[in-house]
Amino acid sequence: MFAQEFVLKQRTEILHALCSSGSTEHLERVLDILLAQGELIWEDYQNIQVPDRALYTKARQLLDLVYTKGVDTCELFLAALKQVLPESQIVGLSFAGCNSNLEEKEEYQSTSTHTLLTQRPSLVSKLLGRIHGALEALVISGHFTSADCDEVRLPVYTPSQQARRLLDHVRPKGELAAKVVLQYIQQKQETGSALNPEKLTPPKEFLKYQKKLSSSVSAQSCFLSTYGGTSHMSLDDIYTEGQLELAQYCADVHGPLGLEDIVGTVGTVNEEADTVLVSGEAGSGKTTLLQRLHLLWARGVALQQFLLLFPFSCRRLNSEHRELSVKELLFQHCCWPDRDQEEIFQFILDHPHLVLFTFDGLDELKQSFSDEKRLCCPTQPAPVHILLFNFIQGSLMKGVRKVVTSRPEAVGPMLKTHLCKEVLLKGFSPSGIDCFVRKHHSDNTVATKVLESLQTNTALLGLCHSPVLCWIVSQCHKELLGCGEGSPQTITDVYLMILQHFFQHQSSLKSTVGLGWFQDHLKTVLHLGQLAFEGMKNTCYIFSGTDLETCGVTENDIYMGFLIQSKDLSSNHGKHYEFLHVTMQCFFAALYIVLSNNMDHSTISKLFEVKDMWETDLTSSCFRACLPSTYQQDCSLQGDATAAETSNLQITATFVSGLLSKRHQSLWLQCCPSAVMEKKIRQVGKCLSKGMQKHFKSIPQPVEGEKKSMHAMPGFVWLIKCIYEMQESRIAKDAMSKLEVDHLKLTYCNIGPVECTALAYVLQHLRNPVGLQLDNNSVGDVGVEQLLPCMHICNSLYLRNNNITDEGIRKLIAKGIQCENFRKIALFNNKLTDACTQHISQLLRTKDDFLSLRLGNNNITAEGAKQLAEGLKFNHSLQYLGLWGNKIGDTGAEALAKALESSKTLVWLSLVGNGVGNAGASALANIIKNSPTLEELWLTENCITRTGVERLIEALKHNIHVKSIWYMMNTELYSRKYKSSPCLLLMWFVYVIGGCLHSRFGAMHGHTASFSAKKNCGC
Repeated sequence: MFAQEFVLKQRTEILHALCSSGSTEHLERVLDILLAQGELIWEDYQNIQVPDRALYTKARQLLDLVYTKGVDTCELFLAALKQVLPESQIVGLSFAGCNSNLEEKEEYQSTSTHTLLTQRPSLVSKLLGRIHGALEALVISGHFTSADCDEVRLPVYTPSQQARRLLDHVRPKGELAAKVVLQYIQQKQETGSALNPEKLTPPKEFLKYQKKLSSSVSAQSCFLSTYGGTSHMSLDDIYTEGQLELAQYCADVHGPLGLEDIVGTVGTVNEEADTVLVSGEAGSGKTTLLQRLHLLWARGVALQQFLLLFPFSCRRLNSEHRELSVKELLFQHCCWPDRDQEEIFQFILDHPHLVLFTFDGLDELKQSFSDEKRLCCPTQPAPVHILLFNFIQGSLMKGVRKVVTSRPEAVGPMLKTHLCKEVLLKGFSPSGIDCFVRKHHSDNTVATKVLESLQTNTALLGLCHSPVLCWIVSQCHKELLGCGEGSPQTITDVYLMILQHFFQHQSSLKSTVGLGWFQDHLKTVLHLGQLAFEGMKNTCYIFSGTDLETCGVTENDIYMGFLIQSKDLSSNHGKHYEFLHVTMQCFFAALYIVLSNNMDHSTISKLFEVKDMWETDLTSSCFRACLPSTYQQDCSLQGDATAAETSNLQITATFVSGLLSKRHQSLWLQCCPSAVMEKKIRQVGKCLSKGMQKHFKSIPQPVEGEKKSMHAMPGFVWLIKCIYEMQESRIAKDAMSKLEVDHLKLTYCNIGPVECTALAYVLQHLRNPVGLQLDNNSVGDVGVEQLLPCMHICNSLYLRNNNITDEGIRKLIAKGIQCENFRKIALFNNKLTDACTQHISQLLRTKDDFLSLRLGNNNITAEGAKQLAEGLKFNHSLQYLGLWGNKIGDTGAEALAKALESSKTLVWLSLVGNGVGNAGASALANIIKNSPTLEELWLTENCITRTGVERLIEALKHNIHVKSIWYMMNTELYSRKYKSSPCLLLMWFVYVIGGCLHSRFGAMHGHTASFSAKKNCGC
């Protein structure tokens, strides 16, 4: 009865495993197996596979059916699950006691139609890449019509689904039709024929078109198209690789990602999806990265598994107001074939896996992503955004690989369900900054001076992790090197520097001494500012000649270089322009808000209204369905605008804050009445205070006995950055005076060096010490240095998974030693080696009130453990020590054990996955024997055998405090003797505090503490 009970009790987990990916593939493979084994009849299959029925509904119906069919069917169902599901999804399911195996049926049965059932799983596999040929054979034999073929080849189906639909359509056609399919498959297997790109012989006109397309893509990609557009920078000369990482929910991959990994299989979470998302903040280099991919493909250097590559800009697609078919979109917006358009397009439809689409800037699309309007016919005209959304979700052009770039805040959970994987672009690493600056300056002396200047100004160095800001700093090297102590500190400072640089280098006027340069070009600033502002209101990033004329933009204004000509392929009616970069448009819009005397009073308050992500999600999904239809329409329109505009409006608000800083008010004295300027300053201060209060009010009351904690949302980080840009310590003090929490959590908030600078500026004004949790961000060494000014207010600091090296820790520890409140640190999964342990040892030696040190999953060896042990000998306060996933071995374990054996404070120790053997276990037994405080010891995933375990058990006889020792997956013992009976291993290590061990497998008297087989180790 076990299998039947399992299906019932773990129903929720099974449903999640089958359906959580959003793909039907797992369910359909299970159905294939059950059909082949004879546990389902054809009518059962048809009752489950009702068209348009929800995936979860189908899965529930299957579970109901399997359960009612009894124990044998349940056992075969579980065996099918084990075969179909990937290991990562089996983790939550326990198949112990399920012993059924799937038996291979004889290859061919008495009838061909019966063979289609009994051999269904293998036939589906054998038909992949041969659908077209099988359909052709069926048409020639008279068993299929063109309508039958069209039903099988619907673009919405994956290749495996097309194979199943073919088999489903063949079965009712009878024995002869089934025989045709089986004979075709057998013939192709004997000849070894399969769909192989290398063996394809595309039509002659297709090859001509391929050459024309690659030439076009090469021409568009060889020069930097964004902020360097005016100087015709060669992409080869300037391109510098950014930091590419997989999103946290993707598969764990060690080492950096390369460009080809973006479209490769590494990190795939949904094998049935075709879309890869590359997400990164504004200015992180997404457009340039795509350009590089395009150029490498056009040159035949990379991505050669794709015969065609079609690049699209969502910014330019915004200006396409016609309804287009897929063919019209591809050929009109990318490259028009000289002849045989139908033949070329048909080749694309027949071989979608040989085609790559790229869409740059999904966040700039005017419409928010929606999967409500489905489209699967490539010849049916539709609005461009509907085509794009159906590309992403796979309803249209299934099999074509799509790469989409976007800022992370524009990508909601609905879109993520349709992704193959997500890749994060995190800007330049420190070495990337060095490389970019040296590429930008042919004179190595100048490059060296710029880099030296950055090293003395870590706030500016932090800004340079953003490629667009690094370009500005490199471009303005003369202004940078000549500014002395007035070196830029904020993003606004940097953009004012590029403003001055362009005006003084492009203007026919002589450079004006002092601040006169701004006065001389005020009209240009207002003209471009109005253009940018109107564009922001209308989500417009490409401007026609009429738009420029309306805002008074002249040829002289264009000549300044902030606008570049846009190669808008959707219109041939006059020139079109766009700002050098979207952040430049935001900057000019902010200038207009600050300087214009015609600005509506409510503009600033509206700009700072923060829409919480949860509100946006509610009004865009299930909550909206419960509202009246008229309200739904209103929400839909507002939602579209919000998704496209929010990020740029926040950037604009950040610039407004910076421009109204007292540091820059001297620039505006002659441009705007001081009373008006003061009013705007007060208005921004009020907005920031109101925004912070909104976040503070959302803090829930703590559970009794727990600390009060605040999990900050991205909007909170944005407000912090605005306060920093304004450089008003009064506003920072006022905001922090109202924040009363013990723990501030900012995990997964895209915190980089820039955000660290702002956080330190504001958090240093907190009244009481807090725990600051910054796990899973991009802090890095530069960010760590930026956090130092607020270290005195941190009683604990959590920096797990932040790309920090020994150098960053050296500076952090040096500061931490001086901070009275600093007592806990967590540095799991960074890039630490033995070099950092001497500094941590000094911390342990010096701070006699330090409580917790967690260094899991780094590169610390026995030498590092010895260094830590030296500090631990003098420390009489440490309670938690975590070294999971390092390489300390027996030698390191012995050193730590010797240092800790007399500890009167240690509560928790983790040495999971450290190569510890019996010698290390024997040494650790002394801690167990002598410690009056130890409660938990983690020794999972080591090399301890029976001898070592016996020493640990012997030590437990002398200790009544230890609650548990975690021991699962120790190499020799687990794999050799107890692999088939985990329960026996568990019984062997049960012990009693204060009691006697009657026998190795017997019970013990008294209060029990337990051995556990859990893998989690708390890092």
